[in-house]
Amino acid sequence: MSTTISRGVRAPIIRRGDDIVTIVVDSVLEAARKDGFEIQDKDVVCVTESVVARADGNFASVDDIAADVRAKCPSGEVGVVFPILSRNRFAVILKGIARGAKKVTVQLSYPADEVGNHLVDLDALDASGVNPWTDVLDVSAFRKHFGTPVHPFTGMDYVQYYSDLIKSEGAEANIIFANHASAILPYAKDYIAADIHTRQRTQRLIKNAGGENVLTLCDILSAPVNGSGYNPEYGLLGSNRSSDDSIKLFPKNAQEVADNIQKLMVERTGKNVEAMVYGDGAFKDPVGKIWELADPVVSPGFTAGLVGLPNELKLKYLADNDLKDLSGAELMNAMKEAIRNKSKEDNKGVMASMGTTPRRLTDLIGSLCDLTSGSGDKGTPVILVQGYFTNYSED
Repeated sequence: MSTTISRGVRAPIIRRGDDIVTIVVDSVLEAARKDGFEIQDKDVVCVTESVVARADGNFASVDDIAADVRAKCPSGEVGVVFPILSRNRFAVILKGIARGAKKVTVQLSYPADEVGNHLVDLDALDASGVNPWTDVLDVSAFRKHFGTPVHPFTGMDYVQYYSDLIKSEGAEANIIFANHASAILPYAKDYIAADIHTRQRTQRLIKNAGGENVLTLCDILSAPVNGSGYNPEYGLLGSNRSSDDSIKLFPKNAQEVADNIQKLMVERTGKNVEAMVYGDGAFKDPVGKIWELADPVVSPGFTAGLVGLPNELKLKYLADNDLKDLSGAELMNAMKEAIRNKSKEDNKGVMASMGTTPRRLTDLIGSLCDLTSGSGDKGTPVILVQGYFTNYSED
């Protein structure tokens, strides 16, 4: 009767240099032995990006960031556009940028950042008379209209926090508030689009408005600096605070790890499983309004069987429409037959598919994994998802 099951699997504490592939496979097989379940074809073995990068030693220091910023932003006057409000995700990066610059102007979007952290309450914005689409505010004007708002979860005044962080590195600090990317142009000579999912648009808009040296966070630490870690595709995107003076980067070997987990599982069990490395899930909190996905992608590495979108029919639509005159065993058999006869490639134009989720398999499974593992002290960096690809027609 059970179909999809998501299991958090405990693993040892992962250290730099550990064989992450063997640890993941050993942990899954030990869990199966102790808890009495079997590995099946099309199971999905998933491991969080954090321990993959940790085992690979993919770390960098504030000095490494600063050195790359000096090389790529030679004027020393850097405009940082649309960063998120995060001590974990952005504070150490900003520290590195400031250490590598003489003046840093941070342009914050308002009322909220890209992932939903609010600087300003929407009701307060409505009452202020400020037009967020056109108005550029300095700190004085921002304080006049909105006072000293703090983050509802962390209690942080990020305007003051980011300003103090820049000054602590000996750079001149300036904060502005604007939602059109080109507002940064008068304040700097080199520019870093610090947003995540909209970075390419931000970069394009600044360039189109006359910005010459316009980078994204993908361009910083895209190659090693003084032997540091790096990510050739995402640079600083997807990094997390490791300490006050270092970050753990997004894994650069995620595809290799996923492929090798699949290979070793086949060798050890004879079962054709899929494997993926996952980070943040792609979902939004309905109360805090924060979109979880601060990584550039949900999964930076996954096996071939996880490519694509779900191809499903909506059972309740069939039950209420095409099969509404049936009941009991006759309804069940007709439902199974409809599923068996659906198109193997694409059901987008079929009314019975309306309301199914048109999202990538890796985004869906990765979100399931992130919710299962959590971000606290569960100690389950490995998730085994079973029965995800079964459907109602299968006995």
